[in-house]
Amino acid sequence: MGFGFFMKAASTTPRDGRATPPDPSWVDDVLLAGAGSGVCLVFDAPVTRDELRRLVGEAQDALTGAGLRAGGTAALCLAPSLALVAHLLAGWRTGAQVALLDHRLTPFETEQALGRLGSQVVVSAEPVPAGPARGFYDQRPTVRARAAGSPARTPHALVQLSSGSTGPAKIIGRTAADVVAELGRYARIEGVPRAGERIVSLASMVHVLGLVGGLLHGLHAGVKLAFPERATAEGILATVAAGREPTTLLGVPFHIDLLSWVAEPPRLPQLTGMTTGGELVRPRVYEAFTSRYGVRLGSMYGMTEVGVIATDLFGAHRPELTPAPGMTLRESERGELLIATDASPYLNSDDPSRWADGWLHTRDGGRVDAATGRIRVLGRLDSQVSVGGLKVDLTEVEHTLAELPDVAAAVVVFGSSIEAYAVLREPGAPGAAARLEAGLAERLAPYKRPRLLHVVERLPRTATGKLVRDLAALRAAASGSAAASGSAGASALPGASASSGASASPGAAALPGASAAQ
Repeated sequence: MGFGFFMKAASTTPRDGRATPPDPSWVDDVLLAGAGSGVCLVFDAPVTRDELRRLVGEAQDALTGAGLRAGGTAALCLAPSLALVAHLLAGWRTGAQVALLDHRLTPFETEQALGRLGSQVVVSAEPVPAGPARGFYDQRPTVRARAAGSPARTPHALVQLSSGSTGPAKIIGRTAADVVAELGRYARIEGVPRAGERIVSLASMVHVLGLVGGLLHGLHAGVKLAFPERATAEGILATVAAGREPTTLLGVPFHIDLLSWVAEPPRLPQLTGMTTGGELVRPRVYEAFTSRYGVRLGSMYGMTEVGVIATDLFGAHRPELTPAPGMTLRESERGELLIATDASPYLNSDDPSRWADGWLHTRDGGRVDAATGRIRVLGRLDSQVSVGGLKVDLTEVEHTLAELPDVAAAVVVFGSSIEAYAVLREPGAPGAAARLEAGLAERLAPYKRPRLLHVVERLPRTATGKLVRDLAALRAAASGSAAASGSAGASALPGASASSGASASPGAAALPGASAAQ
């Protein structure tokens, strides 16, 4: 089917509050079409299109048996698995609105989300067993009706919750036509895997990069999609080595860092490159990966609300990106990137600061080059704070800290002062605190330096691998690290001012040179 395909469903909601369901034929025409004997997915074994069609049919029988109908609502609470793929396609094939919930949510969080979504049917499975992280699981789904559910009130086929890396999750809806249009953008982007090639996906299937950039693009374009059994560097590389097709890795900066730690990677002639999204890639991480593997590292900028926005898949214009075909962007007066969209993607908000007059507010600072049309993403606008009347970009401070040799990962936030949270490459390394102090003093003006430095065992991340910048979650991580070590935390670094107004908390050290105006 060509990309002139449009949904037959109305884009308005009738007076009874129920939305006209989308035409479900797009599932067979856009995603499941193709030679039945061809392998489309690889979990613990290859899955052909004929096998996938059979599994989708069985899942559709289970969903309709639980009462799901066209115009209904379903929620999937499944780990990455063949069951997740089958039930997602089956829900859409029924003409229902399908919401994706991360399997790592607690039962309380899941029930809270279901209450907000109003799902009529829920598909879930037993919690995944404890142990090393895996790229996929063998899920035995249970399909149940939910008495408190209600039919879809909007024409959206896909409903997702935002990652929640900077605040409460938003409910985001996308129509089938919007998803098909995004697949059309992928088809026109140079460097995206094509038929006969393979993607090894490390990205979550319940979030936009892994869902559309991996699963749906792979099904539509005839790209074989494989998932590593073990989500370790060795497991990822073993999955790459298991196939002969030209292979692209798909993941987030966390995975790049993970792979860059491999001292001597095996020879992988089939590996053509990696595409990453979610966060800016620090120069040190970029250089470590490309030098170690000798392949391209491409960047993709996107949002749950609209999918892929801009790319630089060959690293030719780093750090600039080229807007994806059909995407119109502009820079606002305050330096925010805006994206032209026909309607607001938010189901639970009409906040004009997020969407107004046909423009989606990304809340990302950025620049649009008038001559080339390329964009440069400068980080979250809410990362800019005022210290003593001077503007400080927390992204700059964070990247500076993360680039220090002793630091494996870092997050910088603003509470009553600038606070930094860091994971050391060698926990407990002698003299690390002094080296961090000296490194920051050399690279940052005094007013930019963090007042508090928390050394933690690990930093909280979202389901997509993004670092969490919620102050409460970070402080909980610092408290947990201090409790695990059995100590009250590091002492104040030499030279720290006792009158600065910021006291060292467990796991934290006050840094000298930071402006007292904080």
